[in-house]
Amino acid sequence: MTRRTTGRLADDREIIWYDVDGSPERSVPVDPRDLPHTATSSQMRLDPLTGEWIALASHRQSRTFMPPADECPLCPSRDGRHTEVPSEDYQVVAFENRFPSFSNRGEGIDPVDDGLEQVRAGVGRCEVLCFSSDHDGSFAALTPQQARLVVDAWADRTSALAQTPGVEHIFPFENRGREIGVTLQHPHGQIYGYPFVPPRARTELASARAYAERTGRSLFGDIVAQELADGTRVVVESEHWVAFVPYAARWPMEVHLYPRVQRPDIPSLTDAERDDFARVYLDVLGRFDRLYSTSMPYIAAWQQAPVHQDRDLAWLHLELFSIRRGEDKLKYLAGSESGMGAFIGDVAPEQQAQMLREAKA
Repeated sequence: MTRRTTGRLADDREIIWYDVDGSPERSVPVDPRDLPHTATSSQMRLDPLTGEWIALASHRQSRTFMPPADECPLCPSRDGRHTEVPSEDYQVVAFENRFPSFSNRGEGIDPVDDGLEQVRAGVGRCEVLCFSSDHDGSFAALTPQQARLVVDAWADRTSALAQTPGVEHIFPFENRGREIGVTLQHPHGQIYGYPFVPPRARTELASARAYAERTGRSLFGDIVAQELADGTRVVVESEHWVAFVPYAARWPMEVHLYPRVQRPDIPSLTDAERDDFARVYLDVLGRFDRLYSTSMPYIAAWQQAPVHQDRDLAWLHLELFSIRRGEDKLKYLAGSESGMGAFIGDVAPEQQAQMLREAKA
């Protein structure tokens, strides 16, 4: 269903166009910009108190911040203005981030491990994925066919990044809205190829491992079954997917989307599951945007299996959440959440689900 066309930007970064099968053939344009080759100084330091890797990427301080629409670097290149996408139009496009947190183009550093302080090069890969050429659009405004094309792009990039040296976990995500802290308004997401399994994924998989050892069953599968049986927190369900507010929701608006059948990652989804996800996800995003008078800021975070471990435990799912707790109120991570990692919920999960069920078109 999807055709991919690959090229190179002026500084040798890879770019990939994704078009619905049957679209006109796409030629590979030349990027005429004079750009220096990307070289980063990313490094990782291990926090001895938590065992978590912290990435340091000071070169990102110079990245583009909230440019006006006529200077957006994610729009197509038109009328003599050259952007990150050297074509006059596109459907979906992915390219290496010019200001990556992790990169295999980085300046080499000598690893350090003295038993307390550990340092490694920040190897990996960071990509930008533009959902549409329409600067004023959004994921929620895509058609099911356009959304399905994004799913295929996520799957393709996951498969490709899994072959990238040093990558251990692949994380497609979207930050949407000024309140979330986006630096570019154009509808887009990112894909991180981490050189480690990040804390959230590690915690979920550790819980799944302990549950399997105790019960012989899948934690994720039992959660889906429990939510379907209870029904009070289910927002949307379909043949292949179920979307529900989690029992212990952290955020004032939070929905998790699971396939009914265990899949380790996005590439493993069938065509029918990809089509169905596009419909269900657009439904949920539409409900988010209908709750208040302005569009809902959110983070959409894919949880999929690590590249080299725990693939039998993982169950692909999308965690969608917002910091908005009312028409003109935001949830700030203050003392308990930021200082101790102990979340305090603002809206009961059952109330969240009811609000979203009532927000149908």
